[in-house]
Amino acid sequence: QDFLKSAGLDKKISKILNNLDTSNVKELFKKGAKIRQMIMEAEFSDELKSEILESYRELSKKYKTRNVDIAIRSSATAEDLPTASFAGQMESYLNVSGQKQVMEITKKCFASLFTNRAIAYREEKGFDHMKVSLSTCFQKMVRSDMACSGVMFSVDTESGFDDVTVINSSWGLGENIVQGKVTPDEFMVFDTTMDKGYRPIIDQKLGSKEWKMIYSKKKDVMTVNVKTTEEERNVFTLTDEEILELAKYSNIIEDHYKMSMDMEWAKDGKDGKLYILQARPETVQSQKDMDYLEKYHFDAKAKKTEPIVRGIAVGSKIASGEVNIIMDTKDISKFKAGQILVTEMTDPDWVPIMKIAKAIITNSGGRVCHAAIVSRELGVPCIVGTGDVTEVLKKKQKVTISCAEGEEGYVYDKVMPFKIKKTKVKGLKRPKTKIMLNVGNPEQAFGFSFIPNDGVGLAREEFIINNDIGIHPLALINYDKLTDKGVKDKIDDIIRGYDNPVEFYIDKLAEGIGRLGASFYPKEVIVRLADFKSNEYADLIGGSEYEPKESNPMIGWRGASRYYDPNYRKAFDLELQAIKKVREEFGLDNVILMVPFCRTITEAKKVMAIIDEHGLRKTEKGQKKLEVYVMCEIPSNVILADQFAKIFDGFSIGSNDLTQLTLGVDRDSAIVAHVFDERNEAVKEMIRQVIRAAKKNKKKIGICGQAPSDFPDFAEFLVDEGIDSISLNPDTVVETTLRILKKEKSLSKKKKKK
Repeated sequence: QDFLKSAGLDKKISKILNNLDTSNVKELFKKGAKIRQMIMEAEFSDELKSEILESYRELSKKYKTRNVDIAIRSSATAEDLPTASFAGQMESYLNVSGQKQVMEITKKCFASLFTNRAIAYREEKGFDHMKVSLSTCFQKMVRSDMACSGVMFSVDTESGFDDVTVINSSWGLGENIVQGKVTPDEFMVFDTTMDKGYRPIIDQKLGSKEWKMIYSKKKDVMTVNVKTTEEERNVFTLTDEEILELAKYSNIIEDHYKMSMDMEWAKDGKDGKLYILQARPETVQSQKDMDYLEKYHFDAKAKKTEPIVRGIAVGSKIASGEVNIIMDTKDISKFKAGQILVTEMTDPDWVPIMKIAKAIITNSGGRVCHAAIVSRELGVPCIVGTGDVTEVLKKKQKVTISCAEGEEGYVYDKVMPFKIKKTKVKGLKRPKTKIMLNVGNPEQAFGFSFIPNDGVGLAREEFIINNDIGIHPLALINYDKLTDKGVKDKIDDIIRGYDNPVEFYIDKLAEGIGRLGASFYPKEVIVRLADFKSNEYADLIGGSEYEPKESNPMIGWRGASRYYDPNYRKAFDLELQAIKKVREEFGLDNVILMVPFCRTITEAKKVMAIIDEHGLRKTEKGQKKLEVYVMCEIPSNVILADQFAKIFDGFSIGSNDLTQLTLGVDRDSAIVAHVFDERNEAVKEMIRQVIRAAKKNKKKIGICGQAPSDFPDFAEFLVDEGIDSISLNPDTVVETTLRILKKEKSLSKKKKKK
């Protein structure tokens, strides 16, 4: 403010900005450029010039050098408010050195108070342009050009789940992450059990990290971007110890400010230490109305095809519209409201058209790049890090983009109808019958945790193996013996970042299970051990070498019969090692195991003996003892329920397979589909019997099959029979809960009358 007044610019700038129409992009750019030019041509007062140089000399003296390398960073009075972040609106400059450069860059920082995006953002948020002030801050550079740097959030930025720290990291100075030039590594740490002394790194994703920003060797150039080496791209930037150290810093900072925080950090390549550079309030999830859940989903009539583009999903919405490919800010006047913006990457100069875009898709970037941050704040669905969207899509092409199917975002080559379901969840009473969720994708678990629930009644390991691993476990165990070069090349590509193929399998399976356990902690999460059929296992990379060809895999080599078989036993051991990691390293003792397709008592005993060989039912650090349930899906499970109850801690009814085997009908056959009905009296009688047997033996019993989600009357039948828990598909939970409350109230009245 002192500079603007002494240079006589304050009134001139105010006049230029009077009655500005920011929707007129040409006018905005013209006026912004004029103001910045006026600032750059103005002179500092002698007093201010003296103070700037004296500050720089003092900092240099502190670090015992003539011209210390510094970052000159802008800091504005309206920045980092809980309701307005101003993220990336003003400029910062790295590796500034020498008095001449310090003076020039300080002025550039001052001018950045009037970047086009900052002007537009203030107009949108209702700030008076001349009442927002800016200062510059001189900070000694952390030499992350020789190591790595990044950003972290004390909350999951997509769902608002606040018991996790999300860390993004890339080689070199941090500008590339914020600018979206690189796809960084991503790590997630579960705060709750970390505070108890565990090491819960529940997710690690290797980013491509194509570039790194380092110090320039040229005198007048401060930084330069160079291509990373193949080795740098194929290793994680942080060790487990460093990930946990950053997560601890995040918790300390969040506890201090008592709100979710957005932080920048850097590792110094000289001293090896981690530094926190800044912390500001997280401005998207903290402003959400958590009394309501909003769910985007495709209409039942929408026929989904294979996506033509994939990337990282930002937000959880769906949008359809016309593509407009804009590669340079000089062309943004060609963009029309309601179009889908497709580009390489955005920076703050793109904000004026991002505000009017229906959706945004970029070639590069990670979860915390500029496009991701701004689209979250604007509530616009966005997919980043696609790699080639600008080449695949064409101008005026009609597409649908979906961020509602997990952490991967999809672009479909047509307009597909979708619906938005808004549900009030505040004040919803809890019924006596536990209402649990069926959760397939661990990446959706954080969001699902906000649905009123009593935990997870069914989580399938197959989903994790299929989507996050994709390789047959025996192909990884026998990696050195593989002779098919094509298979080996595919495996090498998938396990990048890991030295050991077996370690990759254990870690990825543990992370998927861990994320499910963390999302609902301390509520129970029932994880079903892998139940692929032989034909499904054969479809995994390297699987055909280890799988038999069965004429009817549905009732073939699956479930418990695999676990003790010498031809599969080593693969089952890996599953149990993953569970051991979930309990002992992550500290998640809320995970319950479930054994599927266990045909006989002998099989049950063999499987439990293997579980005990791994020491999984021993407890440490005051943890709850591991419970093991059996899936009740075969008539023998019902007929011998008393004997199964002596071996297992509980039952979970799989109504699909139980119906199939009770009625003798292939559930996948269209010809006899009319016969398949979970509400058939024979099936209901099976369920009645096993509920009574479980109650008699004082064992827990629930249901995780499809029927209660599809048929509300079937859910009411289960309540009538006194089932302990019902596990539902997430989209049916609220409606079914209301019906069950009504049913329980009716039963209570009947009991009182008696």
